[in-house]
Amino acid sequence: MKTKNQESTFSRVMKDKNRKHKFDEGYSKFLLSEFLIEAMEKNHISVRKLAEEAHVSPTVIQNIRSGKTTNVTLNKLSSLTSALGYQIDFKKIS
Repeated sequence: MKTKNQESTFSRVMKDKNRKHKFDEGYSKFLLSEFLIEAMEKNHISVRKLAEEAHVSPTVIQNIRSGKTTNVTLNKLSSLTSALGYQIDFKKIS
């Protein structure tokens, strides 16, 4: 049983800057992948059709969907989101 003062394993791991950075990087890829999969399903659009509309390679889309892509340019991301009917908004976080 966890007492009031005990930290979770996750909280302890997140205090390590290197491990937190790796987690954040992986989580960002996961979120992008999940967003793309869900948006494509909602729009009933195939990889090939999205690639055509966004002017990117189908391989780029497949790599994002599978989490293999490590560096998506803002231009490519903007093209993909626009083709799916979304826009990118930036907001300052505290």
